[in-house]
Amino acid sequence: MNTPLRFATKIAVLLRDDLPVWQRLNVTAFLVSGLGTAEPEVIGEPYVDGGDVTYLPMFRQPVLVFEGGKETLTAAHERALARDVRLSIFTADLFATGNDADNRAAVRAVATAQLDLVGLAVHGPRVAVDKIVKGAALHR
Repeated sequence: MNTPLRFATKIAVLLRDDLPVWQRLNVTAFLVSGLGTAEPEVIGEPYVDGGDVTYLPMFRQPVLVFEGGKETLTAAHERALARDVRLSIFTADLFATGNDADNRAAVRAVATAQLDLVGLAVHGPRVAVDKIVKGAALHR
């Protein structure tokens, strides 16, 4: 019998609950894309099928997706910064840009406390991540 592995760390994505489904999916993809480069230990080995075709590796552990209102995201962002946890963010301004350079410029133009967050992703110790996403509900 395979016993599920309990990781000492957690990956969590927190999305604003007023986004249309297509935006939630798009934001989630963007948010988690940086975690593997910033935290290489979260990436497993490549997959190989029975025909010897190799596929890209994926996260070694589950990604939990949460949702909450604007206030919940703002509070989670503040808690993540206070805990010095690495995170990725997605702001409402990024829906109007069309490339990576413009995305970074849009974030750079806004003070930290004024960011209009629609999503964030964190990876860190389980307890810290649980405290960061406190008040958010698991995405349905």
